[in-house]
Amino acid sequence: MTDKHMQAEAQQAEKTAAEHRKIQAKIDARESPPEKKDAPQTGARQYPVPPFEEQHQTKPGSEELLNPAPMYDAPYWKGSGKLEGNVAIITGGDSGIGRAIAVLFAREGAKIAIVYLSEHEDAEQMRLAIANEGQDCLLIPGDVTDREFCEAAIDQTVQKFGRLDVLINNAAFQLHVVSTDSRI
Repeated sequence: MTDKHMQAEAQQAEKTAAEHRKIQAKIDARESPPEKKDAPQTGARQYPVPPFEEQHQTKPGSEELLNPAPMYDAPYWKGSGKLEGNVAIITGGDSGIGRAIAVLFAREGAKIAIVYLSEHEDAEQMRLAIANEGQDCLLIPGDVTDREFCEAAIDQTVQKFGRLDVLINNAAFQLHVVSTDSRI
């Protein structure tokens, strides 16, 4: 992939993010805030307890800005090497479910390529978290709706790690709607 094409990919990713923000803004204008519930107590660590400060971000959001920070690392879980020597691409691996998958795959021994749209700070935090698990991480920003970008991401992964074993298609744009009858 040429530098010119990489720049075009970055511009397309920013354009897609802006479109997602517009869609979410329309939905946000119609929505009421969700009900607050008590925090789950599901393990041996402290969980944050409501009430939490109100927070809202335009799409795509940044986990770096959330308070309290999302929990994704499963600190009491020990990997068993089931993915030792494997390489995984995880789209949307910079946040949410993709972030948790990336850390736990690394803990199982996999090298990780994270494909993300434009949340560079979140992606860098993930690279550091994966390094903390003793694994290599490749960050690839771009728009997964572009076939050429996807092919280039695979090529970059194989070039860096020599193989590709697992693909987790996790990238998504979630539309929050009041009811199933809602229209954009």
